Amino acid sequence: MADDERVGNTELFNARDFSWRLWPVLPLYPFGKRRTIRKEVIKDTIWTFDQLQGIFYVVVPIRMTVVKLDQGGLLVYAPVAPTTECIRLVNELVTEHGDVKYIILPTISGLEHKVFVGPFARCFPAAQVFVAPNQWSFPLNLPLSWLGLPAKRTQLLPEDSSKVPFADQFDYAMLGPINLGPGRFAEVAFFHKRSHTLLVTDSVVSIPENPPAIVQLDPYPLLFHAKDNASDIVADNQANRRKGWQRISLFALYFQPSALEIIDWGEVFRDAFKAPEHSKKAYFGLYPFKWQENWQRSFDALRGNGRLFVAPILQTLILNRAPSETLNWADKVASWDFQWIVPCHFDSPIKATAYQFRQAFSFLERQPVSGGGFFSSSSYPLPEEDFKILRKIDYGLNKYGIVPPAKEKT
Repeated sequence: MADDERVGNTELFNARDFSWRLWPVLPLYPFGKRRTIRKEVIKDTIWTFDQLQGIFYVVVPIRMTVVKLDQGGLLVYAPVAPTTECIRLVNELVTEHGDVKYIILPTISGLEHKVFVGPFARCFPAAQVFVAPNQWSFPLNLPLSWLGLPAKRTQLLPEDSSKVPFADQFDYAMLGPINLGPGRFAEVAFFHKRSHTLLVTDSVVSIPENPPAIVQLDPYPLLFHAKDNASDIVADNQANRRKGWQRISLFALYFQPSALEIIDWGEVFRDAFKAPEHSKKAYFGLYPFKWQENWQRSFDALRGNGRLFVAPILQTLILNRAPSETLNWADKVASWDFQWIVPCHFDSPIKATAYQFRQAFSFLERQPVSGGGFFSSSSYPLPEEDFKILRKIDYGLNKYGIVPPAKEKT
């Protein structure tokens, strides 16, 4: 695996290189300023482009993957914001390896992925755009061209993966659509045969112990979440950055793990007066969180020593609506001979086998298959107490008929 990284030099490029003017369409942090880090993960073959996104400083990587085609040219999986810096880094690959030929939108529900495809495609007017079928939008279901996708060169990925022009180099498998009441969930996993690499969007993740490089370009969110109370002054060091990252991971995947308490707002406002910083950036000193001393145990259980797993949100609110369909999809993906997995979030690349991928979905089975690898899901069970808020959300959605109920495990 190659490991060199390329990021725009702040001293050479000005703020316009990181500017993303369409941020009001999806107002996520860091809003109109998005940095990009390119990393070569398989030499002269696969590159990842990491950016950052989040809410209330709960920031995680969002990732685009670029693959070199055998006859020259590039395939782009899940585009990110096409800032000047990002496009410059892509064009460096274009100069060496050929034009962007194919752009893939592998999801139907992830607005954080969909919103970038049209603008990115306009930067590469010769590229064909392939999107997962059954796309939808809310509150109105609009045509693809109304969502910014170029009408004359956008087409749906066919169910038969042999019908696409890159079928000799990639296989793919579609999960869904899974009915979620007002919306749907689907994902298309891509398998690059020559490099034995699996590309996925949201289905599986792995959590690094330390914050990824893209998160460390601006450590403020890490230090914000490293605080134990509003009056803390947190030093910028690697230990505090790690502490903030691990708490951010718990926030992002559980919303509210068992080790986190939400403070009464009367106390929050009183504590805000004691805060050392009262700027808008610091939310005027408001810090409604209180972590119990055992929070690290929840993170260690979640990370599972770097194992591959399905995010608790997907386990509790989405994939349990279609356990049989999900397991059939996981079986098909696990039939491929991959050695590396590149998800769109958290850690990447992940060295993992097909067996380890399939084991990540054993939570959908009444009697999960035991044995096998170090990353077996049964080796690192997620604490049930950390699912409390997600179970409560699930109950409310079912009670009011907003989403269909979960189905029985297979």
